[in-house]
Amino acid sequence: MMKVDLKILAVSALLLACNPSQDKQSEESQDLGLSTYYKDYFPIGVAVSPRALKGKQAQLIKDNFVSMTPENMMKSGPIHPKEDKYNWAPADEIAAFAKANNMKLRGHALLWHNQAPDWLFVDSLGNEVSKEVLYERLERHITDVVTRYKDVIYAWDVVNEAISDQSDVFYRDSKWYQICGEEFIAKAFEFARAADPDVQLFYNDYEVINPVKREKIYKMVKGLQEAGVPIDGVGIQGHWSVYEPSESTLRATIDRFTGMGLQVQITELDVSIYPKEHAPRDKRADDDDTFTDELKQKQIAQYDMIFRVFRENKEKLSSVTFWNVSDQYSWLDHFPVPDRKDYPLLFDQNNEPKEVYWEVVKF
Repeated sequence: MMKVDLKILAVSALLLACNPSQDKQSEESQDLGLSTYYKDYFPIGVAVSPRALKGKQAQLIKDNFVSMTPENMMKSGPIHPKEDKYNWAPADEIAAFAKANNMKLRGHALLWHNQAPDWLFVDSLGNEVSKEVLYERLERHITDVVTRYKDVIYAWDVVNEAISDQSDVFYRDSKWYQICGEEFIAKAFEFARAADPDVQLFYNDYEVINPVKREKIYKMVKGLQEAGVPIDGVGIQGHWSVYEPSESTLRATIDRFTGMGLQVQITELDVSIYPKEHAPRDKRADDDDTFTDELKQKQIAQYDMIFRVFRENKEKLSSVTFWNVSDQYSWLDHFPVPDRKDYPLLFDQNNEPKEVYWEVVKF
């Protein structure tokens, strides 16, 4: 029998205790990937552009996520720029990557006031079209897009951001609303259901953590249900920051849509290092984009709270999707302030796990 030197064992244990980084390095070398850690909780997804499907980010996607959302390529403007022209190639590339890697694909967004092509709303003379003409165009658009990706997309954000941010206004004053009134929301869901009887259909919006806007969304969705409109879920955009939401607000937001018989998904998660702003503005002299140690710790604490709440509500959430892959690129680098770098995700600018990543996966 081999003789064990107890003194050597004791010294080794002492060295390990004095060098916790060695233990952390061991954990990191055995990283399972984000989705594997959460396989018993909910699927983890990510928003992508075609450029993310190449090189290091492509591997990061395959290692950490089980579903994808096209960030922009299936919105009506990019995919249908002219009435008689579709731009299928970028969206097809994303769909092909999903199929090749056995990943689920979440469609985004069939109807949105932003990034909608002008041709939808005017005739050949530039005059505003009637409600009937607009519905014909919308039905054709939804039918063509949904049918094309029927074999790979499991869920669609059918209507995106139709509720006003103004506390005393219910619906957003978009071209859709101006021409059709609130009826356009139900029509979009009906067109999507006709195009694919099996796909899951979602209403998606931001600032759902705001109690006033949240109640308007709840009332609108409840009305759709009562009218027999085919809606399957609510998407809560998680465009938050190190300063919001509070734990109580996040819990209240998830709980409000529980019991409606609908799925609830976190659809666009990122945690900005800046106080939240929802309107674009110019860069100011005091816009410092340094990712300080203090902000890193705030982000770690915020993500820790968010995912603890998510895990405790795993029966209420059917997926969580990050908005972009890593800090190498985020839409928040350009909005609300152009050319102000943000660091809102779990992977850094070199596509390596940040300290916050380990906080999210070690529970």
